[in-house]
Amino acid sequence: MSKRHSSSASAGVKPKERPPPSVPRPSASILLLSPTNKVLLLHRVRTSTSFPSAHVFPGGNLSTFHEGPIPDVHSADRHTDGEAYRQAAVRETFEESGILLARRHNDGRVLNVPSDILEDGRKKTHGAKVRFGDWVASLGGKPDVDNLLPFTRWVTPTNVPKRFTTQMYLYMIPLPESSSDSGILDASSPKQVVIVQTPTHDGGLEHTAAKFDSVSAWLDKARDGSIILFPPQLYLLTLLSEFLTGDPPRSSSKDDKVKHYARQRSAVTAFLSQLPTTPAGIKVAKEHPAAVVPWAEKVISPTALFTLPGDGRLVLGLDKPGPELVNSGRAGDPDRVVLVDFKKEGPRRVEVRTREEVLRQKREAEAVEETQSKL
Repeated sequence: MSKRHSSSASAGVKPKERPPPSVPRPSASILLLSPTNKVLLLHRVRTSTSFPSAHVFPGGNLSTFHEGPIPDVHSADRHTDGEAYRQAAVRETFEESGILLARRHNDGRVLNVPSDILEDGRKKTHGAKVRFGDWVASLGGKPDVDNLLPFTRWVTPTNVPKRFTTQMYLYMIPLPESSSDSGILDASSPKQVVIVQTPTHDGGLEHTAAKFDSVSAWLDKARDGSIILFPPQLYLLTLLSEFLTGDPPRSSSKDDKVKHYARQRSAVTAFLSQLPTTPAGIKVAKEHPAAVVPWAEKVISPTALFTLPGDGRLVLGLDKPGPELVNSGRAGDPDRVVLVDFKKEGPRRVEVRTREEVLRQKREAEAVEETQSKL
């Protein structure tokens, strides 16, 4: 066959059509705060098919065995906070960290369970030997889904083969000696006693470590490269870092320490209900429609905007909800972007900045390049 014939034959071949994006799997995750407002992260194993070697919040896929019917692919509930998502968030947190978020059925107090029974239930739940809700009920309790605070939903971009629609929640483990909604009842005293559960990894099935640490410590470790945080985790931790600013002075009394952490929590809950969601200090001529979507309803599907000149990192927009929710009225964060350098081992140099600041830096860098090209 001549080269000319070969070339014309190739020209007549239609390009391979790109396969449609995969259907996002429903999943749920919890940003879990300890009584001292530390955040729990789990270190995933290197062989994991999702977020390998990264530090993540506890969470996972919804299960028909445990949660019952899952919203249909074409149902609006598929991408909406609901009972199945909440039950899965509590169950997965228990399976992955050993921490049970449950209340006593008769009086609503925190359910306290001996460690050996917890571990046995953890194994049986993970192995689908018993339904999580049934197991908690057998102990006289119920999963504490009512105290989960919705805090954004993330839909995996369409260019990723394995996609998820993940409902994020914030849960605050009760403060010691707080009001009647916290702690367990000590048999010898009418006072509330908070039993703080220690997180443990799942034996290496999915994680190799489980630890509470301050938001600033996690962000510092990601910044210096000692841990991997993917954009969703780093973004949410960055938002919380404005309010969870550390411990009180060591000399503080016990009551003052509790008040310190309570004030931080109040600031977080006020932030979650704040509208518009535009960061303080940013002046806009016209409010973006997404800025009036509350944090509980925000849906974020990161989109690549551009590579920042002179920096080299990819800039991800956070305002789009993904193709499944186009024209739904749902949207993400129009005022912030994530900068990231995707490496073979995972994302590095991940940073959250305002869109306004990054666009200004882009314009300035392009102006410098244009000036230099004319010299």
